[in-house]
Amino acid sequence: MPEKELTARGEATRNRIVEAATAEFAEHGIAGARVERIVAAAGTNKAQLYAYFGSKDGLFDAIFGASLERIIEVVPLESPDLADWAVRLYDEYLRRPDLIRLATWNRLERRPAGHLVDDADRLDDRKLRIIADGQAAGSVQPGDPFDIMALVIGMSMAWSPVSNVYAATGEEPKRVHSGRRELLRECVRRAVLID
Repeated sequence: MPEKELTARGEATRNRIVEAATAEFAEHGIAGARVERIVAAAGTNKAQLYAYFGSKDGLFDAIFGASLERIIEVVPLESPDLADWAVRLYDEYLRRPDLIRLATWNRLERRPAGHLVDDADRLDDRKLRIIADGQAAGSVQPGDPFDIMALVIGMSMAWSPVSNVYAATGEEPKRVHSGRRELLRECVRRAVLID
């Protein structure tokens, strides 16, 4: 059945639900999130939530899918400069720690192994081509492009909300973040790039 176009008021309600649910899922996970808290925070009702998303799981899927698309748009990999990409990912995790938390809940509650999503090929294809092109040009270390990408992402998350050592926040002094950015850039450069 084709999706009905939303009115401005309907779009505003849907957006409030997404905002409230993002915070709820990021804090409590999929199982711990409560629809009652989401609709209260969004100033709406369960009927509206279910009309837009079908179920709590459907709501999480919509939010999580949008968060992955957002990372691709906001922090695209446009060249084999993986060190720069790692630093931009670090910065995005500072801006939006909720997005990393959503991915972590998805890993913990739904996909303990393998790809985080069913359509990983679609999400990763451009990045993997850029890495493979860098390898062909001799600027990126040899190895499976997916493993190179996973390594760089892992390094970029060293201070993210999923760190088991230290989770950084945007409120820390700028000099601290500058030092981490430089360390991250240099470590990624040495690990995966060829001068």
